[in-house]
Amino acid sequence: MGKSILIKAIVYSIMGVAFIYIGIQSKVDTVWNPVTLIFAAVAAMDFWLVLKLLSQYFRIKKKKE
Repeated sequence: MGKSILIKAIVYSIMGVAFIYIGIQSKVDTVWNPVTLIFAAVAAMDFWLVLKLLSQYFRIKKKKE
């Protein structure tokens, strides 16, 4: 189960980077347009989930030792 959590964390971090890249590419005149903000919000949620998954992974790993 620990390995699947780590794989999920890697996938979500790649998705977060992709959403940041798409958000940067979607800016037109200013960064404060709704599309860019939506991409930034989704990327922030992805990175928050990565932190939660990594903390769970290390907690399980520490418990097994």
